[in-house]
Amino acid sequence: MTRFMEKQVCITGLGQTPLHRKPTVFPFQLAVDACELAIADAGLTVDDIDGIAGFPLGMTGVGTGLAAASPADIQASLGLKVNWYGSGENAAQFSNVQSAIAAIAAGYCKHVLVWRALGERWIPSYSHDNQDRAKPLPASSGWKSWWEPYWAGAASIRTAVHASAHMAKYGVTREQMSAIPLVQRDNASRNPKAIYRNPLTFEAYMDARMISTPFCLYDCDIPCDATTAMIISRRDLAQDMPHRPVRFEAVGGGAQQGIDRWIGRSDFPRMMMHDAAKMMWSRTDLKPADVDTAHLYDGFTYFVLFWLEALGFCKEGESGAFVEGGHRIARTGELPINSNGGQLSEGRTHGFGHLHEAVLQLRGEAGDRQIADARVAVTGVGGGALGGCLLLTNED
Repeated sequence: MTRFMEKQVCITGLGQTPLHRKPTVFPFQLAVDACELAIADAGLTVDDIDGIAGFPLGMTGVGTGLAAASPADIQASLGLKVNWYGSGENAAQFSNVQSAIAAIAAGYCKHVLVWRALGERWIPSYSHDNQDRAKPLPASSGWKSWWEPYWAGAASIRTAVHASAHMAKYGVTREQMSAIPLVQRDNASRNPKAIYRNPLTFEAYMDARMISTPFCLYDCDIPCDATTAMIISRRDLAQDMPHRPVRFEAVGGGAQQGIDRWIGRSDFPRMMMHDAAKMMWSRTDLKPADVDTAHLYDGFTYFVLFWLEALGFCKEGESGAFVEGGHRIARTGELPINSNGGQLSEGRTHGFGHLHEAVLQLRGEAGDRQIADARVAVTGVGGGALGGCLLLTNED
């Protein structure tokens, strides 16, 4: 298929800062550093960048929190002169990527700087905002009205409801689920940036304290301060740039079952990722069997299982058996997943770490964790009411 605009757009530059488990460097400084690295990696200067897009759209002059770098602050700090800027909300953490692709295809710009900047470790009340019993009950509407009056607003609780329903329906076990954090920790041992690189055993996983059944401590991602940035370019301009371009083969961000729905789907416990995957596969002749490596959102372990089913790597209800023992999803297995350690071991870069690793793999620049002959990669981010995915290739 050649009629879809994303096939004429590619990733030409990468930049990623160290990942800080504790508040060490001011988060906005990390964002500036990552953006400068990405521009240099693409062999460009600030004068070449004519588009920018962050996600989500952060407030100006803040520099910390869930969106630690607003487009206005990045533009001012780097001295950029842009024809287009945006953020986007339609495809989870890849919203700004897909918006950048569309802007390039529309002819608004040639080289777009995109980033994901996280600085939550700098917020003293991190993960405490809605848990203070001295505060009045939050005003709730929509699907939140089913959760927040019971102080059940945490994503771990919402995801656990989906996971428990899926496990009860199909017989997936924690023993099967353990393969994901165990394999990813082994991958992280080869990643010098990963926050946790020490071995994780099956016994340690099964004995870990529970957070929200069926999730234990090792099923939850690791908050950190970091920024990942990329340059997205018009494909015909990429041939003389320093690195082999990684082309977008297909994008997905559909919402067939409605927008902003966690529990209102008629096909519960499915999530928005199922809609995004359906859209993505409709835009390419490639099939799941063509994918060499998968980089799947793991805010909680069960998101990986849902993504495996949504993307068609196994049938619905068979993801537990698919990952059991870890051999199939290991770095040398049939479908290597999250070769950087993922958010469960490398750190929570909100999906952009997955895309960064996918590009490294397709460039052949992943070092000790390089997957042999990687030509096609898929990345999927988000869970619940958010979902976005990208199919990438290093082939023309």
